[in-house]
Amino acid sequence: MIAVVGHKDLSSSTLELVEAELRVRLERLAQGTAALVRAGAGVPLAFGRAAREAGRKLTVLLPAQGVVPAVLPQHDRPAAGELLVLAEHVRLLAFDPADRDACVSADERLVKECRTVFAVWDGSPSDGRDATAHLVAFARSRGIGVEVVWPEGAARLRPASRGGAALRA
Repeated sequence: MIAVVGHKDLSSSTLELVEAELRVRLERLAQGTAALVRAGAGVPLAFGRAAREAGRKLTVLLPAQGVVPAVLPQHDRPAAGELLVLAEHVRLLAFDPADRDACVSADERLVKECRTVFAVWDGSPSDGRDATAHLVAFARSRGIGVEVVWPEGAARLRPASRGGAALRA
């Protein structure tokens, strides 16, 4: 099983580059290697699309409250809908999608289930909002392979303008 973690503040052009790079890497994997992703916009959707285009079975994790799916934040809903269409399997995972710490904990559980993690990561340390560096260290400390995906030309939105158009490399 292979999963993805990554920055949430990527430009749309970076997400296109990331999706193309993920597809290439997924196509190189052994037949039968399945993909696992937590439902959400950005990197999860790019990974889900790439996985299906590479012929991989896709399992999508949805947040749950008890035995029913939890309501996702508004910005994740369209992407989650598309991921559900792409998914071969859907699993519920108990966590609150509005709670950052709960999301990080859910990502840790996702990472534990995999042999390899693709990390869409520019190499920056964790900053209290973005847990990508933490998840990379978490995977490596458990002997889980990590492949960093940061294509040429990739960019993140500047902290002061998240949701805006200003970028940094």
